[in-house]
Amino acid sequence: MSDLARLVVILGPTASGKSALGIRIAERLGGEILVCDSTQVYRHFDIGTAKTPLSEQRGIPHHLVDLSEPDDVFTAGEYRRRAIEVLDGVRKRGKLPIITAGTGLYLRALLEGLADAPLRSEELRERLRSKARQHGPLHLHKLLARMDREAARRIAPRDTQKIIRAIEIRTLAGKTVGDVHRKGRAAIEGYDVKKIGLLPPRAALYARIDERVNSMIRAGWIEEVRRLVAAGVSPNAKPFQFIGYSELLRHIEGRLGKPAAVAQIQQATRRFAKRQITWFRKEPHVHWLPGFGDGPETLAASLKLLQ
Repeated sequence: MSDLARLVVILGPTASGKSALGIRIAERLGGEILVCDSTQVYRHFDIGTAKTPLSEQRGIPHHLVDLSEPDDVFTAGEYRRRAIEVLDGVRKRGKLPIITAGTGLYLRALLEGLADAPLRSEELRERLRSKARQHGPLHLHKLLARMDREAARRIAPRDTQKIIRAIEIRTLAGKTVGDVHRKGRAAIEGYDVKKIGLLPPRAALYARIDERVNSMIRAGWIEEVRRLVAAGVSPNAKPFQFIGYSELLRHIEGRLGKPAAVAQIQQATRRFAKRQITWFRKEPHVHWLPGFGDGPETLAASLKLLQ
């Protein structure tokens, strides 16, 4: 094992304290943070994606944030390519890479590799986009459910981009997304991976989620959405489908009151956390810890695991 570089992965649901724990471990062990989050790769969408402000990074380098403009398409494959480049740099600097992972698909892409999925078909995509515009995103989700029930269960009904890609794979490859992803992967090499999972008590996690949404609102989340719209970011841009941004967009358009928007964001975030837990529980070789990442006992247990 001596020829392998250490790689730490901290995974868990939103609001479990992954970022806080990653920073504290990095301070103790000389590390750098690699963010593994499909929402934080987009520039300008900051508060609602819970990016760690520079003032709270405590001098620890944070990578793989703000990689793409809101109107661009960013994929798990692109994330893997960028992450491997960053890992090489961290390794050469003699630092410990610490991945804080909230997006299970991106983590899987990095650690296990990606399947040989079919290329994009702009003609098919435009037909599907036209259907979505005509009948709404739920129409596409129902179509996917008939074609690939497993993929439909994993993809949120309004996540049009992922739905279109899943239909595209099923149509062009003649296989389900799951079948395609289970074949042809090339795992990352040269690393001794240690995975730490955060699993706070469910009630405490949900309470923290609710408070964090309130804190984001106080920090100017609504104003951030107004600035994005004023700057000309399309309401159809991928980040406006993220939890919170879609609700606040409807709020500033006058279609949803503020209390209702906040309540819907809190509920959607709690449901998202539940889906994350379900996904990560299937992740192999995880050392699960029962507290939040900012708790002293969690840091102590993590450092002991990494000795």
